[in-house]
Amino acid sequence: MYDIQLNESGTRHLTITRENLQTLHKYNLLAGLENSTGYITENELDKLKLSIRALIANGSGEDTKDLLDLCIDVIYHDKMKAFGLKNLLAVYEEYVAGLEAPQA
Repeated sequence: MYDIQLNESGTRHLTITRENLQTLHKYNLLAGLENSTGYITENELDKLKLSIRALIANGSGEDTKDLLDLCIDVIYHDKMKAFGLKNLLAVYEEYVAGLEAPQA
């Protein structure tokens, strides 16, 4: 489990589970999310929400349970803003690096 900071003052945090990260990876949801300047803004958060909505609308029942859980737990969290999404992206990159690391 990971803990991300949702605001600059450090008063809001959110726990990210391994299942949340697996879902992000399974659907490749964070690929190309940063804009051309490398910044994460509210627009990128809105694009992510729309992408997930489309996947859920095109899925059926149990196939999208992981996406629904991700939405409820993380993406549509009432305190999730661009700052939190930037931190989620950092945790996700760390998670993916661990997947790609050679196993001893």
